[in-house]
Amino acid sequence: MYAVISTGGKQYKVAPGELIKLEKLSAEVGETVEFPVLLLAGEAADLKVGTPYLADTTVKASVVEHGRHDKIKIIKFRRRKHHRKQMGHRQHYTAVKITEIL
Repeated sequence: MYAVISTGGKQYKVAPGELIKLEKLSAEVGETVEFPVLLLAGEAADLKVGTPYLADTTVKASVVEHGRHDKIKIIKFRRRKHHRKQMGHRQHYTAVKITEIL
């Protein structure tokens, strides 16, 4: 069984037992988090699609860790203009383990 959840402005395909990295959530390590916004849930013949969301279904997950992704470099360069701008960015994330789909 799998589901498609929406959190942090992004959509994720999740299944029980998976470990995924989401946008930073305000939950402590070890807490249980619920995702009530489901777009899709089920298996091949038993698939339920929301219009736009499914009612009476949630995904439960436990918070494993908080951290930051690898650094990405942003470089803006204009040739022959003596213009070069370089920046770096590390996005915060929350790693969660999907426990069950209700």
